[in-house]
Amino acid sequence: MKMFYHYEFVVPTEVVDGNGHVNNVAYVQWMQDIAIAHATSAGCTAETQALGATWVARSHQITYLRPAFTGDRLCLTTWITTLRKARSTRQYKFLRLSDDSVLATGETDWVFVDAVTHRPRTIPASVSDCFELVTTAEKG
Repeated sequence: MKMFYHYEFVVPTEVVDGNGHVNNVAYVQWMQDIAIAHATSAGCTAETQALGATWVARSHQITYLRPAFTGDRLCLTTWITTLRKARSTRQYKFLRLSDDSVLATGETDWVFVDAVTHRPRTIPASVSDCFELVTTAEKG
């Protein structure tokens, strides 16, 4: 199990808006993409699908600190801070590698649901055991 999952990428031109920096919608997409990648690497995606379930994002919160631009090399990091009955909280940090600037932080509230009925289901141990929770102290 990896507590933190990292993904490095270069900001493509197509996510830059009329203001000349990365559009806010791109951050939400990147958060979803890394959440799925982390879950897949941890075995959570396969286990969730085997159980006839899926995860849906209930809410996103993002705090923008500095803009990102075309060509910036970013490291996006994600980790899980809570697993409750049918919900999980995932945190994110966007770091520009050239100057170690934190560009944004975020949080998503995910709900574990039945893939057919779309009703919340209790997260079984076989799914929650895929992740190691990060406490406040470990986040730094």
